Amino acid sequence: MRLDHRHQVTRLWPVLALSLFTGCFAGTVHRGPVTDHFDGESFQNIGDAPKLSPLTLISAVMEERRGPWRDYAEEPAGPKPPERVGPGALRVTFINHATVLLQADGVNVLTDPIYSERASPVSFVGPKRVRPPGIRFEDLPPIDVVVVSHNHYDHMDLPTLRRLEAAHHPLFLVGLGNRELLVDEGFQHVEELDWWQSAKSGPHALKVWAVPAQHRSNRGLTDQEETLWAGYVLETSGGPVLFAGDTGLGPHFDRVAERFGPMRLSVLPIGAFRPRVLHPVHMGPEDALKAHHVLRSGTSVAMHYGTFPMAWDGQDEAKYLLLRLLLKEGVRPRFWALGFGEGRDVPPLAPGNDGRADAGR
Repeated sequence: MRLDHRHQVTRLWPVLALSLFTGCFAGTVHRGPVTDHFDGESFQNIGDAPKLSPLTLISAVMEERRGPWRDYAEEPAGPKPPERVGPGALRVTFINHATVLLQADGVNVLTDPIYSERASPVSFVGPKRVRPPGIRFEDLPPIDVVVVSHNHYDHMDLPTLRRLEAAHHPLFLVGLGNRELLVDEGFQHVEELDWWQSAKSGPHALKVWAVPAQHRSNRGLTDQEETLWAGYVLETSGGPVLFAGDTGLGPHFDRVAERFGPMRLSVLPIGAFRPRVLHPVHMGPEDALKAHHVLRSGTSVAMHYGTFPMAWDGQDEAKYLLLRLLLKEGVRPRFWALGFGEGRDVPPLAPGNDGRADAGR
């Protein structure tokens, strides 16, 4: 159903305003040899994720109703996480959006951290959070590694990264072309990785691999796809852990599964999946459940929902759709939609695991 002109303008102004402002910004770029996913100037996905023209996106936005989002509400923070977990243990804590604390083998890894009020290059426009982070910044344990999936503002939030550099001095892992941006900010330990490259860090030299994702990158209108986007696999003593980053469903999940085997834990995005033209680069709950099975994941955790109104799905839409889909499975997968600030210990992989273990948990 089409909306009248006044409603169209009301709904579109935040998108158009942010596009105007980001046109004044641009990130760093990568220049290097041609590869199977880099043509010398820009990166490409393995799967089919065509670029959307502004007219296509505007048309899709005007055709679909936006789901409801509540006004900002203060909510109590979750309990302080343990300082570390021991060998073989794995704990996951959902903080907000794509920010997840992964603790394994005495090493603490933080993913795509954002504690800012807005996911934006400026403080006065752009998606604004509707709830505080689930763990207070002051309650974070010592952070050894920070992985950044790509340079969009809701994933590479410089104010938060500066706070982490000052408080924890971690190793920052980023995709190709992004290191220069952080080094110019004065960050001391930054490594950039191509897909299938790895780094070691932490008290026990945890190995972290950059793996393909199906997405895009830019910090303005003039640097599109000029830096690499990625997910990350942590090689823990109890099995591999995937942080998928921002991604659509694609053949990269098969390649990750082939290379690393069943995942002990997969952290998968479920939000910002409407309008439907966003599906190639943003999984919804149905796609995330498919990825869970492809990865033969013993446990999966949902992220990328409920914090910033990034797209047209409502605040709770992705979470409740996921829960309904899980109820329809013959054997219910262990796919958690954790509360903000909630942490859980992740069970070990069972022998012969096919990603469908422990129904109802």
